[in-house]
Amino acid sequence: MRISIDMKAFKKISVAGLLALAMLVAGCGKSDDDGPILIKFPHVTAPGTPKGQAAQRFKDLVDERLDGRVVVEVYPSGQLMSDDDSLDALAFGEVQMIAISLSKLDRLTHKFQVFDLPFLFPDLSTVERFQASQEGMSLLDSMSDKGLRGLTFWHNGMKQFGGPIPMRSPDAAVGLKFRVMESDVLQAQVLQIGGNPQKIAFGEVYQALQTGAVDAQENTWSNIYSSKFFEVQDYLMETNHGYIGYLVAVNPEFWDGLPEEIRAELDTIVNEVGVWANEQASVINEDGKQKIIASGQSEVLALSAEELAVWQDAMTPVWDQFEGNIGAEFIEAALAARQ
Repeated sequence: MRISIDMKAFKKISVAGLLALAMLVAGCGKSDDDGPILIKFPHVTAPGTPKGQAAQRFKDLVDERLDGRVVVEVYPSGQLMSDDDSLDALAFGEVQMIAISLSKLDRLTHKFQVFDLPFLFPDLSTVERFQASQEGMSLLDSMSDKGLRGLTFWHNGMKQFGGPIPMRSPDAAVGLKFRVMESDVLQAQVLQIGGNPQKIAFGEVYQALQTGAVDAQENTWSNIYSSKFFEVQDYLMETNHGYIGYLVAVNPEFWDGLPEEIRAELDTIVNEVGVWANEQASVINEDGKQKIIASGQSEVLALSAEELAVWQDAMTPVWDQFEGNIGAEFIEAALAARQ
């Protein structure tokens, strides 16, 4: 049984208001008894990015170990739908698995805003310690009532700023139009440094930079390279000021309805891919950075400790602004993970 959903139509309706229908169609990924179980897995990044490679590895291991009993269809680069649409599609059972940017979960819970706070996580090791903490693990099942259950986290990497001028201090950002993801925290951090935030879908960023609709952006080295943002950015500043990661999530009704032995094997594969993906993320980002430098199309600037301290002082007031929404215990757990 397969139910087609008009994405444009239901995009206008909140997920919470449609949970009853979501429960009815959650089994759409399951086939008849004599056929394979279908898992549609859309994402918006290129196949060579950390997420793209992890999604493909998940598919490959399922093919190898489940002998045709489960078929995974991976749709990279936004071929099937946008991140925003995938949240609704998962709740409705139109797709069965997603790996969505943590920033996109604003609309379901404010707790995930902790990952967007500037300069909270100095590196990926700190992120991993927080995600493994009691507070971090509690996030996985915090949205099950909205048709989404987290299985694990995947890294993309640490974020860098790109712009038309060298931005060695926040003063250089004043008046610039910054592309940001659909995140109130990211919007606030740009306002904090005097910039003009513009929420633009990932697939539209290159053209927006090329045409001057926006001046600047923040992203990981792998995304900047794979999406060719360095071709339309004169300068890239190595700030490591933020984190991009993904929640690998499924529809709870679909997942719980799988045969126990298949679900157990899929859980094992998900965990294995998570470890592999997070190990690869740093390698892929460093490779992207070196290829950007070698291209000569964008100048990569390494900021000094003193320069980074000025950026931190300018941006960390955003923590206080969102502490009430996120919960102080999550920020405290993230700070404890620095030890």
